[in-house]
Order: sequence, then structure tokens, then C-alpha cells
Amino acid sequence: MNLRTLQDTPSWEWPEGAGKMFLGILRDEKADESERLLAAELAGDFTVINDELADALLAIACKGDEPEDLRERAAISLGPAFESADIDGFDDPDFVPISEQTFSRIQKTLRRLYMDAGVPKEVRRRILEASVRAPQAWHRNAVRAAYSSGDEDWRLTAVFCMRFVQGFENQILESLDSRDSDIHYEAVCAAGNWEIDAAWSHIAGLVTTEETDKFLLLAAIDAVASIHPQEAPEILVDLIDSEDEDIVEAAYEAMNMAEALAGEDWDDDDDDYDDEFPH
Repeated sequence: MNLRTLQDTPSWEWPEGAGKMFLGILRDEKADESERLLAAELAGDFTVINDELADALLAIACKGDEPEDLRERAAISLGPAFESADIDGFDDPDFVPISEQTFSRIQKTLRRLYMDAGVPKEVRRRILEASVRAPQAWHRNAVRAAYSSGDEDWRLTAVFCMRFVQGFENQILESLDSRDSDIHYEAVCAAGNWEIDAAWSHIAGLVTTEETDKFLLLAAIDAVASIHPQEAPEILVDLIDSEDEDIVEAAYEAMNMAEALAGEDWDDDDDDYDDEFPH
């Protein structure tokens, strides 16, 4: 097995033993740094992540003598499994990639690391971004402090975190007007996640404006379906004629989601489109 080959291969096609290979590379401090960085990225995938890999990633995030970018990547890779465990609980272990004991250990350790001012800024940012995937009470103050810090990097982290931590509607709306494209993107995602009605006109405008960057457009497509599902299809339907397959797919998925959220078959009176749209 070759890491670069696995990177270019869908994870469901990875051979048996891929996770063990990642684990070996992560634990080998003499391994090439670029290989360890890639192994840390791939190890967070749902097809391989388990208690052993999670512990290895957490150990790297904790070690002050590890390269900073490797610590960042290790922290980020813990996020998806962490979120899954928080949402699904531990009643059925087959549906959760890590155990409750590992989840609890990660939760406590990430908080301790974040509170340690001696940990490098970028590592602390990634730790906060990973830990909010399973929100706790302390996150609200941490996100508020990051947003008001005056540091644009921390502000970006804060708006990302607002997708997961409630109570920041005003800050999300304010961030929709940010000149920073990354902050703008994260604000769109957060507004869609919390179905913020006051964000509708701004996000609908992004969908209907040809100048919208593709990356931002894809986020806006998802958001309009969440905020106003009954109105979203009328705005999204023109996108199915796009020459970009990613945009077409996103529009279809968003319209399906809007239909489910609206609780009705919104295209019943459009027979031509009804034949084309996949239910």
C-alpha cells in the first residue's frame, strides 16, 4: 500500500489493513514528516478511525515537540468521529467509530489543550474547531472571545464554530457582510444550519447571482433549502441547467431536501420538470 495511492482512492475501496498502516506511520516519529501529515489526514476517515487511531491522533495533538502542522492536522481529523459519537450516542457500538471512554478522554483533553495559552495559536484554533463538533457549555465563551479578539484568524475560527454552537445569530448575520471570503462562506453555512430567517435575502441573492464564486454558491444552495424550503425550489430550479456537474448535483440534492422539509410535493403542478427531477 502507498499513501499517495490511497489518497487518490475512495476510502470505501481502501484495502484491509489501511488503518493499521496509518497507525504505524503516526506512531513512528522517525517517519517522513509529509507521510505522517498525510497519514493523520487519512486516519480521520470513517472507514478506518477507531480507538487506537483516535488515541494516536490525540497524542500527536498533545505533544509540544511534534511539528505544528502535524498537531493541527491531528486535531482536525478527530472532529468527524467526535461529532458522530456526540450525535449517535453509544447505545449501538456498531454505529459509532470510537468508544465512550475514548470520546470522554478526547473531550477532556481538547479542552485542557485549548485552555493552555502555551499551545501555539494555530493548534489551539484547530482544537477549538474540532471540539465544537460535540458542543459543551464552555464553548460559548470560547467562541465569543475568538470572535471579538480582533484577530481575523480567530474570527474565522469563531464563525466556523457558530455552525455547531447556538446563540450567535447576530454575529452570523454580521459575518455575512464580511469582505473575507472564508468568513463569508462560514457565515452562510452557519445561517443555513440554524435556519436563520433574516439571512434569507442575502443567501438567496448569492444563489441567483451569476458572479457568486462556486465554493460559496454550493454553500448557499444548501442554506436556502434549510431556511425556506417551500421557496427554495423556485430559486434552485434554474441551476439544473448549469454546465457544472457539481452545481447540478447540489441543486438536485437541495431540492430533495427542501421537499422533505416542506412536507409536500412542491413540483406536482410542473409536469415537465416532474418527469426530469428524480424522487
